[in-house]
Amino acid sequence: MSIFEQSLAKDRANFEPLSPVSFLRRAAQVAPRRTAIIHGKRRYTYAQFWERSCRLASALADKGIGPGDCVAIMGANTPEMLEAHNGVPMLGAVLNSLNIRLDAKTIAFVLDHGEARAILTDRAFSATVKEALSLLSRPLMVIDIDDTESDGGELIGETDYEAFIDNASPEFLCNQPKDEWQSLSLLYTSGTTGNPKGCVYHHRGAYLNALGNMSTVGLDRHSVYLWTLPMFHCDGWTFTWAVTAALATHVCLRAVEPSLVFRSISDHGVTHMCGAPIVLNMLANAPAESKVALPQAVEIATGGAAPPSAVIEAMEADGFRVTHLYGLTETYGPATVCIPQEDWPALELKQRSGRMARQGVHYGTLENASVKHSKTMEDVPWDGETFGEVMLRGNTVMKGYLKNPKATVDAFAGGWFHTGDIAVRHADGYIEVKDRSKDIIISGGENISSLEVEEALYRHPKILEAAVVARPDKTWGESPCAFVTLREGAQVKERDIIEFCRDNLAHYKAPRTIVFCDLPKTSTGKIQKFVLRERAQNLKD
Repeated sequence: MSIFEQSLAKDRANFEPLSPVSFLRRAAQVAPRRTAIIHGKRRYTYAQFWERSCRLASALADKGIGPGDCVAIMGANTPEMLEAHNGVPMLGAVLNSLNIRLDAKTIAFVLDHGEARAILTDRAFSATVKEALSLLSRPLMVIDIDDTESDGGELIGETDYEAFIDNASPEFLCNQPKDEWQSLSLLYTSGTTGNPKGCVYHHRGAYLNALGNMSTVGLDRHSVYLWTLPMFHCDGWTFTWAVTAALATHVCLRAVEPSLVFRSISDHGVTHMCGAPIVLNMLANAPAESKVALPQAVEIATGGAAPPSAVIEAMEADGFRVTHLYGLTETYGPATVCIPQEDWPALELKQRSGRMARQGVHYGTLENASVKHSKTMEDVPWDGETFGEVMLRGNTVMKGYLKNPKATVDAFAGGWFHTGDIAVRHADGYIEVKDRSKDIIISGGENISSLEVEEALYRHPKILEAAVVARPDKTWGESPCAFVTLREGAQVKERDIIEFCRDNLAHYKAPRTIVFCDLPKTSTGKIQKFVLRERAQNLKD
C-alpha cells in the first residue's frame, strides 16, 4: 500500500457524496430572501423553496416512502415540479417524472415497470392518470396538484398537494444519499416502437451535469431562467438544479405559446431559456404581433438534431443568442456543446450559422466524446467526411436501463455509450451529427445525410417544416423522399422544390419525391421518421 493511502481514509470531514439537492440547501443559506420561483402570481424565496421541499420529503416519509422507493409525478412546469426534484431525492427516493403527452396505456406501463408507490398529479392531466391507474393491478397513493394557473380537471387523489405538505416538518433531516451512485431519478425514453426504456440517473451524474450546464450557458445569480423546456424531459436537462446552483430565478411556464414566451421575457427580464429545435422554429416563425422587442439579449440553448441554420439566423435577428447542445436521455440531457471559436464572428452569416449547428465538443463534466467505427471501436479520421458513431463516456452517463440488462450491456459495449447517431469529426475536433444510423440514405452506393437535405429545404421561403427519409428506388436502391409542411397560405409545386434543392445540393442528394403534409411528432416534439419511412415505402409512382 502506498504511503499516501496508509492511515488516510475517507471521513465525513473530507468526503461527501455529491447530490444536486445540496444546491438548494446552499441557496437557502446564502440567499434566503432572493426570489427563487415565479409562477403567475405566486412567488417563492429560496428559504421558502427549501422549506416546501423539506415538507414534501417529510410528508412522503410519514406515509412510509423511503430510500429506493419510486415516486412519480405527472406535472407541468410548476413550482411543485421543482420541489419534487429536491424533496424526493433528499428522502433517498427515486423521482419518476412522467411525460405529460403520453397516453394512459404507456403511463400505466411506466408506473408498473418503475414500481411507483405514489404519484403526484396535476389536475390538468387527471383524465389520463385516472385511466392509467385503472389499468394497474395495485393501488398507488395519489396526491393532486391543484395549480391555480391550470385550466382545471378532476381531482382524483386522496388529498391535494398543499394539504399534504402543510402539516409536515419544514426541518426534515436530509441525510441522503448515502452513496453518490445511489439512484436519483428514473426517466423513460420516447421510444418509436415497443415500450420505452427506463434510464436510471444517479446523484453524482445529476450534480455534475447541473454544474456543466451552469458553466456552459453562463448562469449566475443575476440570471432569470424561463422554463420553455419540459421539466419532465431528462429532469429538465438537469437545469432544475443548475438554475438553483447559480442562485438564479426560475420562471415557470405551463405551456409554450409564442406570445406568452415573449411576454414572459419582457415582464421578468429573462436572460436564459432552453428548447428543442421545434421551439426555436415556433418562436422564429411567430406572427409579428406575438413578438416584442427584447429588453436584453436572451441566451437560448437548443438540443437534439441541429436546428436548421435558417432558424438560427431568424432567432438572432429577434435578439436571441443560440447555443447548440447535444445529448440524450441516457446522458442527463446535454453532453456536448458547440463552443463558438474566435474567428466565427467574422464569417458570413450563412457560414457562421452552419458552424453553430455542429454538435461540438464534450462538456467539461463529461470524460470524453468521440466518433468511432461501431464494430472496431477505432476513431474515425478528423476529416469532416468519414462517417462513424458518436460515443460518449463519463460520470454523466446513466447507470443503465431499468430491468433491461441486455440493452444496458449493448449500449455500453467496449466501454463507451453507443448513441446510435452517425457523425463526422472535423479537423478542429468538432463533432457534426449527420443522421441517426437508420436514417442514412444509401443511393447508388453514396451515403446521403437526411439532415443535410433538410437543411436545404428549410431555406426555402415557403417551407415551415421538413423531414427526409429513404424511399425504395428501382434504379438507385434508395432515393431521398421529403415530407414538407408549407407556411400558412403558401403554395408551391413539387418540381419547384426539387429544383431548389438541386440548386443548393449535389444533384444526387436532391429529393426525387415531395409529399405535402403535417409532420407526425412524438410526445416530446420530435418528428416521427419511422412513420414517414413506412409511408415512403408504400408510396405509389
